[in-house]
Amino acid sequence: MKKKVAFVCVHNSCRSQMAEGWAKELGKEFIEAYSAGTENYPEVKPNAVKVMEEAGVNMSEHYPKLLTDIPEELDILITMGCNVACPFVPCEHQEDWGLEDPSGGPIEGFQNTRDIIKEKVEELIKRIEKGEL
Repeated sequence: MKKKVAFVCVHNSCRSQMAEGWAKELGKEFIEAYSAGTENYPEVKPNAVKVMEEAGVNMSEHYPKLLTDIPEELDILITMGCNVACPFVPCEHQEDWGLEDPSGGPIEGFQNTRDIIKEKVEELIKRIEKGEL
């Protein structure tokens, strides 16, 4: 049975979107992936979409969502290191990945963040596969 996993940050415009993209690409068999933010934002950051496309992940249809737009009950909640308190979301497991936000910086920052998120998603999938989560 797939685990419902949500990746959450403030605007759902960069890190959480990349994590959702990787989870859908790499974890199709194990993860039902969502992403959301705690505040409205008009679009996914173009550089986030661009660097994911470089890695073969299409995020052209992604758009920022709020917590109210995803399932109320989750198996796993991953916060991205936003330094804000997230509202309570019922889940079996929660962790924070503590990632720097590359927004406003050079494309290399987005690429580095993309690669770190890929590694973290791969690790998450392995933990789900092993029944650790």
